[in-house]
Amino acid sequence: MLLIVDLGQSGTRIRMGDIAINSTRGKLAGELPLGALRAVFESTKKLSADVVSLSCTGFSGTVTDPAAFFALCNEFFAARKVAVIDDGLAGFIGALQGSNGVVLSIGGGVVSVGGRDGVFAHRDGLGSTFGDEGGGFWLGKLGVTKALAVRQGRDSDAKLLKAFQSNLSAYDALESKNGAEAATLAIRSARTLLDAADAGVTSAIKIRDEGAYLLAQTVIATWLGAGGSSKEAPEIAIHGGPSGNSSYVKAIQGFIALALPNTHFVSARGDNLDGATWIAENMAADAPPLLRWGHEV
Repeated sequence: MLLIVDLGQSGTRIRMGDIAINSTRGKLAGELPLGALRAVFESTKKLSADVVSLSCTGFSGTVTDPAAFFALCNEFFAARKVAVIDDGLAGFIGALQGSNGVVLSIGGGVVSVGGRDGVFAHRDGLGSTFGDEGGGFWLGKLGVTKALAVRQGRDSDAKLLKAFQSNLSAYDALESKNGAEAATLAIRSARTLLDAADAGVTSAIKIRDEGAYLLAQTVIATWLGAGGSSKEAPEIAIHGGPSGNSSYVKAIQGFIALALPNTHFVSARGDNLDGATWIAENMAADAPPLLRWGHEV
């Protein structure tokens, strides 16, 4: 029996046959994937599986030693084999299902994974302090920052200030302006920023367009890193929360097309759970640094 786990920042999904479990417990800020998984499994009903496939956020493109993950899954599920997968690779496989191309996943952060004839590349996924450019945290943080500057008289854009009134009220109510709740506010403020850009607010448009440009460069670098060229026709899928804003997606696609004019933009055909399932069933060997198998010695 195969058990599939998708550990994210906002929660965890578990699937085994007809069993589907959704947990609100995901990987917390600053937490390592192994500790987060243990916390999830401790609150999950008892299951047994020979093979466990783990799609995990938090690896930043480099899956660590799978031995500890095997021990964990052996403890909780009596597993004999465990696939430990960077969630970017699981998302790529799930979305394109074997096609050459790139999958850009935009949530609070950003991860881009590309593949060409079995060669994979991973870009960004560097975390909000030094990376994740164009993601939800990045968008919302810049929006709130600009609105605060306007409120203090250090900048001018009355329309932006009006658009961010509720966000600034939430900011004022924060006990810590630098803690986890502040990061959550930034991520939630991404929608405000994109809506303001759609409404024609100048500062918001500038931030949105910069984010779109940065994300396009991430996609382009991913495709080239996988051995692709500008003359080829990769499939590119963009998914995740901020991708629900069509103007943002069109802007990203426009910048990508300037460098990769033959690109086919497609909708994701599946998700991380689908990708982790396919990997467990079809990729029996390690594909470092994005996939490592743990098993009995």
